[in-house]
Amino acid sequence: MESLNLTSEQRAAFAELLGKKDVDVLRSMLSLVYDAAIQAQFDDHIGAEPHERSERRRDQRNGARSRGLNTRAGSLDLEIPRARNSNFKPTVIEHFKRSERALISVIQEAFIGGISTRKMEDVLAAMGVERLLKSQISELCTELDGRAEEFRNRPLTEKYPYLWLDALYEKVRLDDHVVSNAVVIAYGVTASGYRDVIGIDIVDTESKESWTGLLRGLRKRGLGGTKLVISDAHEGLKAAIGTVMQGAAWQRCKVHFYRNVLAHVPQSRKLEFAAALKAVFSQVSFESAQRAIVDVRARFSESLVKAMAVFDAGIDDALAFLAFPLEHHRKISSNNPIEHLNKEIRRRTRSIGIFPSPESALRLITMILVEQSEDWMTERRYMSPESLELVLQS
Repeated sequence: MESLNLTSEQRAAFAELLGKKDVDVLRSMLSLVYDAAIQAQFDDHIGAEPHERSERRRDQRNGARSRGLNTRAGSLDLEIPRARNSNFKPTVIEHFKRSERALISVIQEAFIGGISTRKMEDVLAAMGVERLLKSQISELCTELDGRAEEFRNRPLTEKYPYLWLDALYEKVRLDDHVVSNAVVIAYGVTASGYRDVIGIDIVDTESKESWTGLLRGLRKRGLGGTKLVISDAHEGLKAAIGTVMQGAAWQRCKVHFYRNVLAHVPQSRKLEFAAALKAVFSQVSFESAQRAIVDVRARFSESLVKAMAVFDAGIDDALAFLAFPLEHHRKISSNNPIEHLNKEIRRRTRSIGIFPSPESALRLITMILVEQSEDWMTERRYMSPESLELVLQS
């Protein structure tokens, strides 16, 4: 498709909108962008611009039809051009609005299920959504579920030297009760250096059984080459890693480790102890780290007995990253990469509050992760393939 170019009238409209402080500015801007993008794609479909004589022409223009598109900025009225002898579908809408449509399907499902509340009505009003047709729900949800299932079950054809595991909780309605379900997520870096979400499921709670099921599913889909698994110290998760990911080292998230240790340090000494911990984790080798550990024990073993017991029990697992390339240390020593992903999910699901069902939660969160994975593939590599090859050979 040709690159998108706004007409002089559209540029003037943009300039006018940007000069205003009106609640409808974003909605108007979105309409202009979508109309321009649709027109650019339609020109490519026809093979010629309006009134242009061209050997590339494949069809003739035949008016337009109106289509409403619900977004969190409100309901947009778009003009979809018609072709005389062929069917034109503006795929630009579908490409950019997957998770948006999933969000709307959640709200639609809530109303149909008879559990609409004043809160959900307030959410709709804030979104500016005016058109919600019940007849659209079944087809919409079926299509989205198919895409989400395809993403969750796709074969894993690359090697994943590093794997992060974490969970977040969302409230869902189940049998007339509101419960908190765990969203378990697996996120990795491929041997080619790109980030990728490779596993997602919604379970009653984190447990050895739920994590074992997720990891075995990843193995069946082709997960291989994993040298290090990074997670917090949840007992069920640790047990599942030991059962399924044999041959891979385990990195205890250093951020969670910090919190676990500092929880037993008096407020008056937290800064002092935190500085000592930082000195340990800033080392680049096991040998230098051991010297820093000796210093920590000499300074705090007698006065902070409980904190040092937690420290001694977990420090070796929290320093597992030192066995891997120095350029990877900052990224593999904690769960921060997947925590950033969790924050994005929470930002997008906050307006829902309570999902009408576990299926609707899985649908929306999966589509958010589909978009995130696609975005990562267009960004620069997260790690260099050469450094990852060293990890795979170790």
